[in-house]
Amino acid sequence: MCGICGTLHFDPAYQVQESEVKRMAHPIIHRGPDDEGYYLNNNIGLGFRRLSIIDLHTGHQPLTNEDGTIWIIFNGEIYNFKELRKDLEAKGHRFKTHTDTETIVHLYEEYGTECVKKLRGMFGFAIWDDRHKKLFCARDRFGIKPFFYYIDGSRFLFGSEIKNILQADDVSREIDINVMDYYLTYGYTPIDETIYKKIKKLEPAHTLEIKAGGEPVIKRYWDINFEPDDSITEDEWCELIENKLKEAIEMRMVSDVPLGAFLSGGIDSSSVVALMSQFSEQPIKTFSIGFKEAAFNELPYARDVAAMYKTDHHEKIVEPESIELLPKLVSAYDEPFADSSAIPTYYVSKFAREYVTVVLSGDGGDELFAGYDHYPMAHNIQKYNMLPDAISKNVFGALHRAIPAKVKGKGITYYLSRPKDSVSAYISKFHQTEREKLYKPNIWDAIKNNPSESYKEEILRAGSSKDLIFQMQELDMRTWLVDDILTKVDRVSMQNSLEARVPILDHEFAELSFKIPTKYKLRGKSTKYILKKAMRKYLPDSILFHKKQGFGVPLKLWFKSDLNDYMNDRLMSKNSPLYEFLEPTYVKKIIHDHQTGMRDFNFKIWTLLFLDEWLNQQKKS
Repeated sequence: MCGICGTLHFDPAYQVQESEVKRMAHPIIHRGPDDEGYYLNNNIGLGFRRLSIIDLHTGHQPLTNEDGTIWIIFNGEIYNFKELRKDLEAKGHRFKTHTDTETIVHLYEEYGTECVKKLRGMFGFAIWDDRHKKLFCARDRFGIKPFFYYIDGSRFLFGSEIKNILQADDVSREIDINVMDYYLTYGYTPIDETIYKKIKKLEPAHTLEIKAGGEPVIKRYWDINFEPDDSITEDEWCELIENKLKEAIEMRMVSDVPLGAFLSGGIDSSSVVALMSQFSEQPIKTFSIGFKEAAFNELPYARDVAAMYKTDHHEKIVEPESIELLPKLVSAYDEPFADSSAIPTYYVSKFAREYVTVVLSGDGGDELFAGYDHYPMAHNIQKYNMLPDAISKNVFGALHRAIPAKVKGKGITYYLSRPKDSVSAYISKFHQTEREKLYKPNIWDAIKNNPSESYKEEILRAGSSKDLIFQMQELDMRTWLVDDILTKVDRVSMQNSLEARVPILDHEFAELSFKIPTKYKLRGKSTKYILKKAMRKYLPDSILFHKKQGFGVPLKLWFKSDLNDYMNDRLMSKNSPLYEFLEPTYVKKIIHDHQTGMRDFNFKIWTLLFLDEWLNQQKKS
């Protein structure tokens, strides 16, 4: 696991200096505290920071092929590299190291840009092909590892984090107001864009090729396709799930450094720990974070799993004072990011790093097996709302406007007033009618014809299935999973020099899940039905069927007590940079309604606090 960055100048006479690339690499020492390396060749410069995981002594990068014509910098892990290496050696390729990185070099020599299709793992990498004077870049299928890039008239810049690119001279920091609207709608930025107009993300399952002076050629090499197979029985699905997940987990337990697991007490992380225990003679090291507030504390469930599998268990409690972490989180994410569970994720990563260098996590189970509450919610709304969209809009829209904010049911009337293909509305922070009041008039006028909801609705319309639950799963995998869940874990785990592996998102396991019919995923109000059944031989019902808590933070309570003054000092200040874009009176209304108990607006308040701190840091940079 590492951090990468680089620059390709379009003027072939330009000589990249090591100081340029070192300056880009310096801010991501946390991604690679063990080693650094650079490749300079006229107008191309590659930079690398290493966190040593496999082949500790010969895994230095940038790494080259036999004749020095292919150079790679690689961030990630390839879990099938030993099998690939055997095939490549049989074809005559000679290896100098025992790393997965060198396998990619020889795969590229053998298969060109098609090499990515053979990789099973998580990755972001860049290959300089000196023979053809081109840069070839790729990102893994689900976007577990990040890849950012920037193009202007003279150069192409890239890096594992935005801060790599911002270190280069004369990089535009212009804010994209449409991306800010997306952030306020969903709490994160879109799949291929960032808050900076000129800095982009390479999408998951995509490659990028560029030559000096040319336009980048971006291609998709893998996709999400739902093809339910009704010929397989329920019991057969359970066996297939168990065997493929075991395989994915065993592959991810290969490491030359200490390894453990995050354990929340939910079904996904508990399943990972249970199956890890099948492959280890030593107790698995497990790490959990909890809260004093019982409604948010899953530590008792985590302890039950730890006791069942006799893990070497470690846990800590997160306190309200954790809000002091906000500036560090803003710096870690580089752009607005409103998932407050970044707080416990940061602390559990920091805690785990005291004992291990690699952890396995349970991320991905909710997306692959329809585990979120909004799946049955959307299913019921569409099932019971038989009115045409035009009538629903008028009837339920009028109800929504008439119902006072403190009355239960106001939220559901908004969802019922939306078009039936607008399921993205179920997972918004600020919905469209709220944002119209939140923005200053000139800002709203600039974005109102392109509201953020339309982005997700276009993804829904282009989806691979007409099945509602499949549609929502696909939408979540293409947006929420990559831009919230995986982004959250990558940034704060790597901030603490900890590698997080995600076995549930093994692409072969995911492809298996795409074939499972909806009736086996969502049964009535029961989510993840088939996964729970598959894991019943490993986990008790108390783990499989307790009410889903997620990795939430008790902000609702904190903002009314310990953090009340902090919230008011930040958001009620006339000097807040928020008010260049937002109406102070509406922000104050949000705070008032939360404090008086009319509504639970803790997610909205955290979204505004994070944006306020990000804008403050922009002023200072």
